[in-house]
Amino acid sequence: MLNQYETVFISTPVLSDTQVKEAVKKFKKIITGNGGKIVHEENWGLRKLAYPIQKKSTGFYYLFEFKAEGELIAKLETEYRRDEKIIRFLTFRMDKYAIAYSEKKRKKDKNEKKVEE
Repeated sequence: MLNQYETVFISTPVLSDTQVKEAVKKFKKIITGNGGKIVHEENWGLRKLAYPIQKKSTGFYYLFEFKAEGELIAKLETEYRRDEKIIRFLTFRMDKYAIAYSEKKRKKDKNEKKVEE
């Protein structure tokens, strides 16, 4: 059975836009290449960190929401650790309440964008 997961990673702020996109593409390929299905993704952009990590005070945040088997998480996190561009990451399995909240939030954001147009 496929579980739904959410992963957020922070990449180092010295990267160019192309390098960040390459990193996103790499992790997206790892997820889809191992039988995962991406449900949603968000680029949160450059943000200030709560505390310095590797002497850096900002980082590029990116979120993936995906469905996959549990074995994929170990592979994905190993790749996060190997990639020197990634300074932090967090992956967790979403329960039914988190999934419902996430879907509700996406619908709300979508409706707000329609109103702005």
